[in-house]
Amino acid sequence: MIKQGLFAQLAAMKEFFVRSTRVLEEADSSFAPKEGMFTTAQQVAHVAQTIDWFVEGAFANGGFCMDFESMDKQVRGTTSLAAAREWMERACKNAHAVVDQHSDMDWMAPLPPGPIMGGQPRMVIFGAMTDHSAHHRGALTVYSRLLGKVPPMPYMDM
Repeated sequence: MIKQGLFAQLAAMKEFFVRSTRVLEEADSSFAPKEGMFTTAQQVAHVAQTIDWFVEGAFANGGFCMDFESMDKQVRGTTSLAAAREWMERACKNAHAVVDQHSDMDWMAPLPPGPIMGGQPRMVIFGAMTDHSAHHRGALTVYSRLLGKVPPMPYMDM
């Protein structure tokens, strides 16, 4: 029962992100509103990386990886929106597979102690992933508008 809800939450998160960002094209990959900010490609890569990070951290013995410097370097090395979208696709497929591999009881078990939702049921990572992706899809809709594009509403197909 819990797993079905996690599958639905993951699918909705992905659908809303993809729909909100579909006006962006490969030619927009290197756009950033200001020097030092993530580019369009890096924003998408960061969302994909964070999905992987939450899923891996939920079952890691040591909890969540806290090497944010290395993670930032990996994201900043992303230059192609197509590659970032492929990463997002892989991350969502992997998250789906991990949900499927674990029981409802596994998802109700507490996360390891620590600063990242320590002690809460593992399934809370999906709410955090949804919030995180919503934050970045919102930023990407601003990027779209700065590029002169009109992003669609995320919650319905028009």
